[in-house]
Amino acid sequence: MASLTSRWWALGALVLSALVIGMDATVLNVALPTLAADLHASTGDLQWIVDAYLIPFAALMLPAGALGDRFGRKRLLLAGLAAFGIASVVATYAGGTGALIAARALMGVGGAMIMPLSTSILPVVFPPAERGRAIAVWTAALALGLPLGPVVGGYLLDRFWWGSVFLVNIPMIVIAMAAVAAFIPESRDPAAPRTDLPGALLSVTGLAALVYGVIEAPVRGWGDARVLAGLGAGAALLAVFVGVEARTRQPMMDLGLFRDRIFVWGAAGATFVNFGMSGVLFVVPQHLQAVLGHDALGAGVRVIPMVAGLMAGGLAGERLTARLGLRVVMPAGLAVLAAGFFLGAATSVSSAYGFVAAWQALLGAGIGLAMVPAMDGVLATLPEERSGSGSATLQTVRQVGGALGVAGLGSLLSAAYASRLPGGVPEAAADSVTAAAALAARAGDAALLSAAREAFVHGMDLVLLVCGAASVLIAVLVAVFLPGSTAGGGKRAQSGHELTSAR
Repeated sequence: MASLTSRWWALGALVLSALVIGMDATVLNVALPTLAADLHASTGDLQWIVDAYLIPFAALMLPAGALGDRFGRKRLLLAGLAAFGIASVVATYAGGTGALIAARALMGVGGAMIMPLSTSILPVVFPPAERGRAIAVWTAALALGLPLGPVVGGYLLDRFWWGSVFLVNIPMIVIAMAAVAAFIPESRDPAAPRTDLPGALLSVTGLAALVYGVIEAPVRGWGDARVLAGLGAGAALLAVFVGVEARTRQPMMDLGLFRDRIFVWGAAGATFVNFGMSGVLFVVPQHLQAVLGHDALGAGVRVIPMVAGLMAGGLAGERLTARLGLRVVMPAGLAVLAAGFFLGAATSVSSAYGFVAAWQALLGAGIGLAMVPAMDGVLATLPEERSGSGSATLQTVRQVGGALGVAGLGSLLSAAYASRLPGGVPEAAADSVTAAAALAARAGDAALLSAAREAFVHGMDLVLLVCGAASVLIAVLVAVFLPGSTAGGGKRAQSGHELTSAR
């Protein structure tokens, strides 16, 4: 175990890695109109600029975790950071949409290596007594990156060219790589199996098809042939993947993890929280900009109460879990999360930002109180030598949950928004409240702006109400099915292997 000082320097490296991932997931939201104008990108091009990152990011995490166990987690994390940095340079100076899409795909590959390996290193570097606090800081950095992306992107686009939204990644990547090289010990499984090639191919193609179907659904509709083909092919390939892994002597994914109720229900809770958080971070910035009238920078700053609540909830959850156990704290966190959702569902067009900040902070506290103990408990069930593949399993499930959150809740929001608009509004205004606000501003149509805001708040309230009801359901299920003896985050599962660790 590393010294106290080097452990927290190591956490700084992992925090920077998480921050870059979080920012890059949202920074393009404000840059897409500029890209459309400067690169003459079509709607399809813009869609692939976004999707080219998301698909490999979700699809490659499982093999990345397994490769980290075999070849060294520090080595693979450095490779992921390097890939992300190189892709950022290419994206910065891309002269056309093809080069930018390729760069975004390489970023997704780098992100798929960074996410699970940075998580798997936490239990290697930190003892159980400090692990919960480290997870809280890492989770807060990831969450902070999501609203920070539009803030940084908006600031840079106001002052520089569109490539600057990618250029900002490079200094953070360089600092993170230097800190990883200096402060993080190498760790691997000395008895790691050879690469499970059939499992890797099935998992990558299955997850890629599934995530493609999920992210296309809000755009094309859930009944579109390509969406159904993606979802169907993804489900079929993943079913075959599970069958192959069950019969393989040395599988890439340890299916035995799913016989551990702490892992299953901890992962289920963490996945739902990610589902809800992704949905909230999709609707809240739109509310802050289109309804309350703030720009991208102002909207990003006004999401900070949720991040602050997440930090407070995570740190409280770490202490409470040591005393009361995961079975008490995690459902309590989900109950606080439900309270935040239900309070948010009472938002009206006339609600001031103070009310919005209050329910954001409550949501953040619930996220931290549920997510941090859940991840701590799940990581505690993993043998150290398989922490890479186990963390990759957790992060893959969470990522798919987040994608489903944005797709499903986004579709619900769109349907509710469109249903509340009065007849005769321009077709462009029915696409989104942002489009309606821009159209109303150009035409000086106060009635259209008022109607669009009313319709959007109705849709947002419905999304928050559904999330609140789902939070209550998950809280009950976790309280019933999670084992009772999970105080302190659980005891790390043992195996016959020893962790090789060297500075």
